[in-house]
Amino acid sequence: MANDRPPWRAVLALTAGTLLWGGSFIAMKIAMRGYAPLLVVFCRMALASLVFGLIWRRMGGFRAAKGDWPGILFMALCEPCLYFVFEAKALTLTQVSQAAMVTAMLPLLTAVAATLFLKEKLEKKAGIGLLLAVGGVVLMSASGGATGDAPRPVLGNFLEFIAMCCAVGYIVTARRLAARHRPLYLTAMQAFTGMVFFAPVLLFTPFPEHIELGPTLAVVFLGLGVTFVAYGLYNYGVSLVPANKAAAFLNLIPVFACLLSYFMLDETLTPAQWAGGGLALGGVALSTRSGRDNQSSRRE
Repeated sequence: MANDRPPWRAVLALTAGTLLWGGSFIAMKIAMRGYAPLLVVFCRMALASLVFGLIWRRMGGFRAAKGDWPGILFMALCEPCLYFVFEAKALTLTQVSQAAMVTAMLPLLTAVAATLFLKEKLEKKAGIGLLLAVGGVVLMSASGGATGDAPRPVLGNFLEFIAMCCAVGYIVTARRLAARHRPLYLTAMQAFTGMVFFAPVLLFTPFPEHIELGPTLAVVFLGLGVTFVAYGLYNYGVSLVPANKAAAFLNLIPVFACLLSYFMLDETLTPAQWAGGGLALGGVALSTRSGRDNQSSRRE
């Protein structure tokens, strides 16, 4: 009998990572009340880089083959660099719920990309689960209307879609690199590259006259809880399961974003949103169970 890694590790890591990412939408909105969008992104990258710098010796150093560097740089360019350029601007134009709805496209985009570039087979049951999850997310998020915080939601949603395309490049490339490098190293390279990429923001972005506690705590959460912990968890999860299976968990991001908005921002969830959240959870469960069932049948 093969001694396979228990799948609950990947499930736990991916779920926790998407929970933190769901909270990042709210934290980003709060942070941008006190700081410019790209300044927020630089600060979160700098905080994560500081933590990695402090523990770098304990990590044992990073060794990559010469041929790995183009992939590592491409991964980091896709996300966090270009991803946050588009998402930071998107969140100034659209609502959290609408931006979260757009993220429902990511698993399908990733599944297609994994099929094309990683030669991963898209199983019928997993495909149905993905479609159910996307339908649930759309049902859950579509009821959000425009507000004063969303002056141009159509443009904002389009920019969020471009960010999702960048995220596909990150996920597929991370899946390849995870076969040779520990997830923590890949997360560190993302943080270091992102800090350097966004450093020029300091030259032309005005600093606020007053430091407010709420936006500052939100930046700390984004830098440590999301950029450091969430990316580490997701990179670990994607090292254990195929990219299209890991991407199915991304449907949980808008679910968690809406739930956290309800508890933290007093936003009301309609019955349709609750039903959509349940459908999204069911779709993710179906997608991940298909891979587990197939592994069991192969062992038998």
